[in-house]
Amino acid sequence: MARKTPPRAANVSAEQLASLSHEFRTPLNGVLGMARLLEGTRLTQEQRAYVAALRDSGEHLLGLVNDVLDFARLGADKIELQPSTFEVEGLLRSVCELMSPRAREKGLEIAWAAPAGIGQAFADEGRLRQILLNFAGNAIKFTTQGGVLVTVAEVGERLRFAVADTGPGVTEAARDKIFEAFEMADPSHDVQLGGAGLGLAIARKLASAMHGAVGVETSASGGATFWFEADFERLPATPEFALRGRTVALASANPVLAESARRQIEAGGGDAVVATGVVALIAQTGPADVLLLDHGLAAAGKILSLPAGRTAIVLLAPEDRGLIDRYRAAGFAGYLIKPLRRGSLAERVLAAAGLRTGAERVEAPEDDRVAPAAAPGARVLLVEDNPINALLARTLLIREGCAVDQAGGGEEALAALAVGDYDLILMDMRMPGMSGLQTTERARILGVRTPVVALTANAFEEDRHACLAAGMDDFLVKPLSPDALRRALAKWTGRGDWTGKAERAKVR
Repeated sequence: MARKTPPRAANVSAEQLASLSHEFRTPLNGVLGMARLLEGTRLTQEQRAYVAALRDSGEHLLGLVNDVLDFARLGADKIELQPSTFEVEGLLRSVCELMSPRAREKGLEIAWAAPAGIGQAFADEGRLRQILLNFAGNAIKFTTQGGVLVTVAEVGERLRFAVADTGPGVTEAARDKIFEAFEMADPSHDVQLGGAGLGLAIARKLASAMHGAVGVETSASGGATFWFEADFERLPATPEFALRGRTVALASANPVLAESARRQIEAGGGDAVVATGVVALIAQTGPADVLLLDHGLAAAGKILSLPAGRTAIVLLAPEDRGLIDRYRAAGFAGYLIKPLRRGSLAERVLAAAGLRTGAERVEAPEDDRVAPAAAPGARVLLVEDNPINALLARTLLIREGCAVDQAGGGEEALAALAVGDYDLILMDMRMPGMSGLQTTERARILGVRTPVVALTANAFEEDRHACLAAGMDDFLVKPLSPDALRRALAKWTGRGDWTGKAERAKVR
């Protein structure tokens, strides 16, 4: 009797995975994008609950697709690292600001802190960001109150990145297997939340490729702290103690926000005082101290009152930008947007101190996260073949004050560039006929110098490097996030908080 030949395992190439990723993500991006637009319209409470459930389910599915395809991609290819020099503090800030909308949806705070003079490191920033995003996403998923704190510390010659949460923590028994593929600390809970147990396995694969290690332990709050450490080349910076000799005091009921602010104040050379309420804070400080008061302490629909004879700065979430003028009218010396930025904190405290002492008024720059429109008057060429994704992108661009021309493919985009003058090009990566990469390469050959930002459904680091290699300047992952789009517009059109005007050019 002839023996049956066992079936051969299918070998899936990187290109096939990228194509599969695009086919999965494109309709999902449309569903999520339309749900977000619908949430911005007039809805009944019942309708709003339905849309929220639709969006939550779509985001769980998109996360599952991302994890499965990313895990398969890492297994199919050797992980190639792309090391470069980057600001360590900037990495922590970007991770927290990317995850902030998701945290706020759950009523959580996400914040970061780094020691003074942490400076730069030489490593694959994209892969390191992916590890921290996996850790932070996992932490937000399992945390119901409090929040998530992202930190970095020097441990001998190594850098140790940690993501601590105020969630339920991880049992000793689960710690041995939690980084295995398809394993979960609490399977019943994770299934309920829509997980697959791949995010931490991906983080361990990436850590191994970077000759580092990952682990989990109990945080100071009793939750979980996931960490990654490796020996990176370092370029320490000279610490700037702008707050030296000053006491800065914070009132907040959120322990994560309080700890982040304390560490950022101390990293700036100041002395920090922290309390859970305004009355307790005033009792611990003097009239010369600048107060940071969390708007989260205010009653629903109200604003905080300025303590008599004191100088105060209010801490706001980006969606509370409409309260800035009310707080200014109430006598507050300024505002800070959460997650806090160490540089902005020092700037606004010093500006507030100048107001208090009667010195010449110093205006701290407006935070780019609260600008009414990121790029008023900017001309944008949107190159997108999918009508739903095009509608989403066009709607968000118009909300940011842009004038939008739309092209459905590469040839149409080149024709538009031959006669039009644009501040920015948003280019879909995968289109029938000429791809976004090919279109960009052709445009650069023809002399177009306008900044090009890729619109990609793929979160793979290799795809991002391909964008830059083709002559693109940046990339945005679909579905488009309003916050991410605002940052890109402010950066590449020369408007908002970024300096410099984007070069405008056309084919001559």
